[in-house]
Amino acid sequence: MNDNARGAVRVEQGAKRVRIYLAGRLVADTRRPFLVWEVPYYPAYYLPLADVVAELEPIGKTAHSPSRGEAQIFDVRVEGATAESAAMRYPDSPLEQLRDLVRFDWNAMDEWLEEDEPVYVHPRDPYTRVDILASSRHVRVAVDGVTVGDSVRPRILFETGLPPRYYLPLSDIRAELLIPSDTQTHCPYKGTAGYWSVDTGHGMHRDLVWIYRTPLPESQKIAGLACFYNEKVDIYLDGELQERPRTKFS
Repeated sequence: MNDNARGAVRVEQGAKRVRIYLAGRLVADTRRPFLVWEVPYYPAYYLPLADVVAELEPIGKTAHSPSRGEAQIFDVRVEGATAESAAMRYPDSPLEQLRDLVRFDWNAMDEWLEEDEPVYVHPRDPYTRVDILASSRHVRVAVDGVTVGDSVRPRILFETGLPPRYYLPLSDIRAELLIPSDTQTHCPYKGTAGYWSVDTGHGMHRDLVWIYRTPLPESQKIAGLACFYNEKVDIYLDGELQERPRTKFS
């Protein structure tokens, strides 16, 4: 791996074709994307300035990063639309690889494609792996001391950097304790999740359970199964209470 680091930032050239769209118009199209780990959990895309087709209009403001240097901020203009303050460049960055690259605000763009497939939330991390395994282990989930789920046929999802997640059939969960939520989250590896809150009679626990009803093809084995945050419930695995992990979801 080509590792050019300053502080916690890692920079690496990716191998995928990446395209960005705003209002149906092409913003950038590159076969030379760079992955930049600004935070430890996942990378951001930085694209070569030469592969940007949208107009970048400087707004006269800058932003400072201790590791990346001084950033110039731009509006992104395409025919019929403008995304304000949606791009930045570090032309004098101490990280030489960043100097001719542009970082676009992910949420300000309408569509990101890796090759010909859409990707959501952030780029797929080439060092993150997701394995989903059928299991006969006994999983019991308790909230406020009340058993909410009990199954001997879980699917266990192992994702790099996160604790194992236990996905249970809906028929093994006490549905009468689940309260539908309007919350949705998106994962570049699994797709779009819907949520339930849990009320055992001791107070509402919001968005404690999620489900991928139509996951991405590589995660089809968890379709229609429900999962609880290990960080927020008591999980008994083969009768043994598991320690609650400490993660960004705690």
